[in-house]
Amino acid sequence: MKSIKYLIFGFIFLSFGSCQNEEETVIQDNNQSFVASAPIAGLLSRTAQNPTSLDNVLDNSSCFSVQLPVTVIVNGQQITVADEADYQIVQAAIDEFSDDDDLVNFVYPITIIFQNFQTQVLQDTDDLDDVIDDCGEDDGFDEIDCITLVYPITINIYDSNNQLANTVTITSNSSLFNFLANLGSNTFVAIDYPISAVNSNGQTIVINSNSELENFIEDSIDDCDDDNSGGSGGSGSTAFIDVLTSGTWYISYYHEDDDDETSDFNGYTFTFNANGNSTAVLSGVTTNGTWSTFVDSGQNKLELIFDGVDLLDEIEDDWRIIEYSNTQIRLKDVSGGDGSVDYLTFSKN
Repeated sequence: MKSIKYLIFGFIFLSFGSCQNEEETVIQDNNQSFVASAPIAGLLSRTAQNPTSLDNVLDNSSCFSVQLPVTVIVNGQQITVADEADYQIVQAAIDEFSDDDDLVNFVYPITIIFQNFQTQVLQDTDDLDDVIDDCGEDDGFDEIDCITLVYPITINIYDSNNQLANTVTITSNSSLFNFLANLGSNTFVAIDYPISAVNSNGQTIVINSNSELENFIEDSIDDCDDDNSGGSGGSGSTAFIDVLTSGTWYISYYHEDDDDETSDFNGYTFTFNANGNSTAVLSGVTTNGTWSTFVDSGQNKLELIFDGVDLLDEIEDDWRIIEYSNTQIRLKDVSGGDGSVDYLTFSKN
């Protein structure tokens, strides 16, 4: 994969700009290219998606949001939800009594909006139940909605299957989310930097590279969680340890520098005990280890150590805890030497 990417982005290619008639020459730095499975693609998707967790007090689902205004009935009280501030009125009605059913009943029809901004009209509770059943399992990681990307953003594309190059101009969250969702596995893309974004304090900043963009979004996750009750977990120590020491885990993603090496860890089951000991089991063979958490320069870290297995040396490091949910832990390490970036994700069995 690495050699292919260097070949692709090591030469100059012609591309045709979106909504443009003229040809333009694009010279792309291979260090700034990425594919759909790259962490930066997921971060961008969550930043661009339709926010679906803000209204969970209404629908208890992060698969979609309910278009406002909408009327609901809670414990016999009819409430018109006109804007996001009214979510608190619904929550107060739920919390008012301890001996009621606390169900939120919609006055139909209602319109729901999915993460990709598509809409659907629901006529009754059966329609709602069908949609929720089709949503699948929630990974616990919600939108990152306290920051804003400034459009337009130009993206250069190369499809290695048909050797076609192109340039598109992204003008909205909707177009960015759907562009990323439709990327093929053999499509390489690169953002034309610099771009601008607005942080959680309302300040506009300039971003010049993938690494700066990743760091900006990752650093904003905790800020967005503070703004949204019920958001995906940041890296708070006590809650993180409770998650880490509950159940068993497997490696669902391991990306070392430019290479996806997840499959190297197929079959491993990891257990992290509350006393700081850990085990990695493969085909009945147990490797012992230890884990610990600490704070370094304001970043919550997870240090992993294992005994005697060369492969597990790959994940021995002090990993930055990017975020976690009850079923997934996302970690990142930036080398102090060459600045290479590794990613490690544990998912619960």
